[in-house]
Amino acid sequence: MGSLKDELLKGIWHAFTALDLDHSGKVSKSQLKVLSHNLCTVLKVPHDPVALEEHFRDDDEGPVSNQGYMPYLNKFILEKVQDNFDKIEFNRMCWTLCVKKNLTKNPLFIMEEDAFKIWVIFNFLSEDKYPLIIVPEEIEYLLKKLTEAMGVSWQQEQFENYKINFDDSKDGLSVWELIELVGNGQFSKGMDRQTVSMAINEVFNELILDVLKQSLPDKDGKKCLFLIKCFDKTFEISASDKKKKQEWIQAIHSTIHLLKLGSPPPHKEARQRRKELRKKLLAEQEELERQMKELQVANENKQQELEAVRKKLEEAASRAAEEEKKRLQTQVELQARFSTELEREKLIRQQMEEQVAQKSSELEQYLQRVRELEDMYLKLQEALEDERQARQDEETVRKLQARLLEEESAKRAELEKWHLEQQQAIQTTEAEKQELENQRVIKEQALQEALGQLQQLELERKQALEQYEGVKKKLEMAAKTTKSWKDKVAHHEGLIRLIEPGSKNPHLITNWGPAAFTQAELEEREKTWKEKKTTE
Repeated sequence: MGSLKDELLKGIWHAFTALDLDHSGKVSKSQLKVLSHNLCTVLKVPHDPVALEEHFRDDDEGPVSNQGYMPYLNKFILEKVQDNFDKIEFNRMCWTLCVKKNLTKNPLFIMEEDAFKIWVIFNFLSEDKYPLIIVPEEIEYLLKKLTEAMGVSWQQEQFENYKINFDDSKDGLSVWELIELVGNGQFSKGMDRQTVSMAINEVFNELILDVLKQSLPDKDGKKCLFLIKCFDKTFEISASDKKKKQEWIQAIHSTIHLLKLGSPPPHKEARQRRKELRKKLLAEQEELERQMKELQVANENKQQELEAVRKKLEEAASRAAEEEKKRLQTQVELQARFSTELEREKLIRQQMEEQVAQKSSELEQYLQRVRELEDMYLKLQEALEDERQARQDEETVRKLQARLLEEESAKRAELEKWHLEQQQAIQTTEAEKQELENQRVIKEQALQEALGQLQQLELERKQALEQYEGVKKKLEMAAKTTKSWKDKVAHHEGLIRLIEPGSKNPHLITNWGPAAFTQAELEEREKTWKEKKTTE
């Protein structure tokens, strides 16, 4: 309700200001009655004329001021407003009251309806303080929106030149100055009136009516169609080209998203952010001004302190001049006194010189004896110093020798310790080396014996294999001979059973075939091998 009230107050302020013909800040009661009745009508608020009369009973003798009208306006009209009235109708009523008095007489490039829409946009973008103005940042924002709606590029350099020529005494433009700025075509050169009017209408729909996009009139040959499905019906929309179609779809999605979040339109949020930024910058500027004032006050205080110091220096210089004058006078007096004393001193000096001449011979003799005693004393001092230095050198050398002897004995003990440790290490190393050498020799001998045994076994295996091959051949020849004789006997005497002699011992089979030695020989060889292994 607060933002709606602020929005309504801006339009009412224009109407009240238009009724203030002599710019005194006061309006007659009859005009306020008409204004209040019209406001209640367009805002759909019950009108109570008795309440107006009761409220302004003390002002029967003269017109009512803006401050006096505000309590009635808030209590009987604005606090009863609901969001069920036509905002365009309200703005048009306020516009009608102020347009004839304030609109410039110079010919404008825009129509009065366009000027009305600029007036409403001004109320939306203006600052929340009176008299109402629009600051340069909001002017730039509005002009950018208009140029984008006209389909032309924004000329930032042109606007910067305009700001340079802006009146420094003003913080912004009034609504009528803004209408004249847009209407004189300075920022819409090359555009026809219809294009400018369409741009103003598009910006008005977006900022005031919260319409992101608008449906064009129906035309034949629809293309770039897309559907919007609702609960009860489906809308078929045709765009002029693919770019416009995409812009429409994006706008609809943005609107749905804002409705789901319950957020205000983006341009209102942007306007609020710009206002908050300006408030922040204004606060920073005020803080900077406050600091500058503090610095100025401190500077003035410092200047006052410097002025006080300067005065003190001047007073000190004056006192110094007086003291210098007194000092010169005292010096003259002292010089006169010194001259007198000098004359008297000269007289005394002459007397003293006579006495000195008389005593000089005696003094010379005395001094001669003193010089002789001094020479003897100096020689004695030198002899004593030489003796002391010699003793000191002797003591230093003795201490040095003692220290060197201690270091030498410590070093010798340390070297002996290292020597013993080295001898022990050498002995230990030699013993370990001898032990390793013995083990190596033993292992070498064992290896040689093992290799010899392996070669012997290999030779015996080959011999056994050769014997086996020979026996095998003899056996095959004997088998062939036996078979031949068996065939002959069977042929002549019939089948008979041939009893063959069996072997005395079972045959041994090795990895290389039948063994050429008996079981007893194998056991004897295994016993000999185990004894050798135990000995090693």
